[in-house]
Amino acid sequence: MEIRIEYEGRVVTIRAGRDEFLLDAAARHGLWLPRTCRQGLCTTCAARITRGRTEHSAARRFFAADESAGFALLCSARPLTDLTVVAGERTAFRDHRIRNGLPVPRA
Repeated sequence: MEIRIEYEGRVVTIRAGRDEFLLDAAARHGLWLPRTCRQGLCTTCAARITRGRTEHSAARRFFAADESAGFALLCSARPLTDLTVVAGERTAFRDHRIRNGLPVPRA
């Protein structure tokens, strides 16, 4: 899959397989993105998907409301299609979770 990642004013296009986590694919291409737990729990790697679809079966805590709102956790998201991703959306993701009464990590 072709993955277009927007982060801190940069736009990078990488390739990722359907079985590869987006965070791992970015690292393989030399792109550092925010991360902490790498389990889909802490939300540090939250991103917004503006084009395409992902799957999160490996995430420890990802809800249908997160996906419906256009968010992904890059450490546990795998591409289902080509994607456009806006990385570094932890604050927006946290606000979304609070608005929807979903769990928000303390740290």
